[in-house]
Amino acid sequence: MSPVDAAATNVGAGNWKGLGMWAWLLFRIAGIVLVLYLFAHIGVISSARWSSRHTLNSAFTLFDHPLFVLLDLLLVWAVLFHALNGVRILLMDFGLGIHRHKAVFVVCMAVAVVSLGFFALKAFSYIAAHHAGGLGGLI
Repeated sequence: MSPVDAAATNVGAGNWKGLGMWAWLLFRIAGIVLVLYLFAHIGVISSARWSSRHTLNSAFTLFDHPLFVLLDLLLVWAVLFHALNGVRILLMDFGLGIHRHKAVFVVCMAVAVVSLGFFALKAFSYIAAHHAGGLGGLI
């Protein structure tokens, strides 16, 4: 393959120009974030068995902090990106949209951005309503 052909097809180690390669990388990162969250979630909920009700209530009060609300927003991003990119990959596996895979990716990510915007609006309105300092109370 000539250098011109390799550049045109975006093939080669270290060639991170293609949209598909970034989608692949972010898909893996979102998957790792979701697995780590799953273990953290199971750990926190399971701690209710080993500790008092007061300890669990303290943890839930901590999770009400604006920083944790923003981390929940990051979790929503990971779920949306991973799920919608997974749908895109399934469509490719079934042979649908192969020739327009970039357009399918853009549509999936547009749905993710609109959905994330809805969740962000809810998260910021929750922070504003329940925390007098708003986002200033992050630290």
